[in-house]
Amino acid sequence: MIEDHTKESKELADAKEQQEAEKSGKPVMVVKVYSPFKVYYDEVSYSISGVNATGPFDILPHHHNFITLISPCELNIHPVNGRQEQKIRISGGLMHVKADKVTVFLDI
Repeated sequence: MIEDHTKESKELADAKEQQEAEKSGKPVMVVKVYSPFKVYYDEVSYSISGVNATGPFDILPHHHNFITLISPCELNIHPVNGRQEQKIRISGGLMHVKADKVTVFLDI
């Protein structure tokens, strides 16, 4: 029950941050990168880049629904509010994109 409340609070905070960032005129999306035991990234961002079997790719806001296996690479995430680009080295994973929400599952 407490976890559900925390999850709802985080989702509301993400939605609010997404609305605030979009007021600047630049579309954004929620990006979550996590493994079963650790959350690596969970913030509103402008883009995420990675590598799959066909090569490098970028995901931007309003991307079509998309799912892919990610090859070993360095994920590059561009957060909002002038924060520094985040780089996360991964050994592989699964990415799911739907409705301006990008979820990356690692260690699966």
